[in-house]
Amino acid sequence: MNSPTPPAFRDLLHAQRVWDTELPSFDPASAPAAPVPLFHAWFAEAVAAGQAEPHTMSLATADAEGLPDVRTLMLHDADERGWHFATHATSAKGRQLAARPYAALGFYWPARGRQVRVRGPVVRCTPAESHADLHARSTGALAAAVTGAQSEVVGSLAELHRAADAAWDRARAEPDTEAPTWTRYVVEPAEVEFFQGDARRRHIRLRYRRQGDGDWARELLWP
Repeated sequence: MNSPTPPAFRDLLHAQRVWDTELPSFDPASAPAAPVPLFHAWFAEAVAAGQAEPHTMSLATADAEGLPDVRTLMLHDADERGWHFATHATSAKGRQLAARPYAALGFYWPARGRQVRVRGPVVRCTPAESHADLHARSTGALAAAVTGAQSEVVGSLAELHRAADAAWDRARAEPDTEAPTWTRYVVEPAEVEFFQGDARRRHIRLRYRRQGDGDWARELLWP
């Protein structure tokens, strides 16, 4: 039998507030015909508002049994192809995407009371694009990629530290070193939803849905 939630935790939880700031207005009638330009604008406004780590996002996939999985990682680009990220093809998410190449992304920018959700099929970029992605990043990111055992069981912290130190040394000494399983992916959007919070709970939800001809349908959703 599960133990009850401690009252101190529940009181702390219920004492939290959201959007402790003046929220911007959003007129969906003024939104562009496609979602990426609006995403670019909202991202720039989140940065200007001081949002911490606005480039982080949740990536949801499904495992071999169809059960959901989610984690936080960084956005690498958003262009006419879709939303880009990278990981090892041998990681848990890489294996899941190989079996079920479909994903959902979630961005949350509380400084503006905004969310963006993206759903669609996922495609692998070319090896050249993956190589360029890896070497456009920091030494620390390269070191993490060179370690290359993402999602595998590690025997101890000492083993982790030894491998990380060796990877850092290699990344510094060989900045062009390869990480063969490092792969850049693109979520090709089938749906993109923009959520603007409202203090009176009159939240605005604008969804873009891709049509068969490649154009986008726009529709408002109940909050």
